[in-house]
Amino acid sequence: MTSVLMVLSAARHWTLRDGTLHPTGVWAEEFAVPYQLFVDAGFEVTVATPGGNKPVIDQLSLGISGGLPGKTRKIAADIQRLQPVLDRPADLADMDPDDFDLVFYSGGHGPMEDLAVDPVSGALLTKRLASGRPLALLCHAPAASLAAENPDGSWPFRGYRMTGLSNREERLNKFAWKAPWLLEDRLKQVGADYSKGLPLRPYIVHDRNLYTGENPQSSEKLARQVIADLQSHSAAH
Repeated sequence: MTSVLMVLSAARHWTLRDGTLHPTGVWAEEFAVPYQLFVDAGFEVTVATPGGNKPVIDQLSLGISGGLPGKTRKIAADIQRLQPVLDRPADLADMDPDDFDLVFYSGGHGPMEDLAVDPVSGALLTKRLASGRPLALLCHAPAASLAAENPDGSWPFRGYRMTGLSNREERLNKFAWKAPWLLEDRLKQVGADYSKGLPLRPYIVHDRNLYTGENPQSSEKLARQVIADLQSHSAAH
């Protein structure tokens, strides 16, 4: 059976430039949609967080920021049904990326707080990227790549084509004007070949074994792309 390691942030706030602790967590669509697509494809999914701490869903993602009412109602129902999965995550420190066919990181502002500086996650990402096996980072999740480091101190993702939440999308959130840093800026600074699509529209980038999605609207497209490629690879072997 195809196996997926789905990594979620365990952060409950994002520390802004003025010291304000903005409530945050996992963006609902970015967990619920890929998770269900993986399960529907017959994949076995293991959810893990730093320290095995229970993740929380960003409540903004279940309101108007998460889309039209019909969409957010469905996602809220999916989250409620999947709550037992969120209640018992594995500890990321116990996970070996080599045990999984796919490593998939979901976003929300949480990764800006914890995964971006988490050495355990950084080491896992470094190992996974070097393995040549599929790795997917969605929306704010490319922030986790900032904790990755080669033995010589260089950034493993340097020169990779990738995307992530754009500055203009981030600044649709009023509180983001107080952000200590923005993802698009940081990825460019450290050497990613960053690109973006139209605001709030699905956009994904695939470079070698790395898949990235720009925003929550890219959740389904990114998950379907990695599922198709995994199934194609499996059929060929």
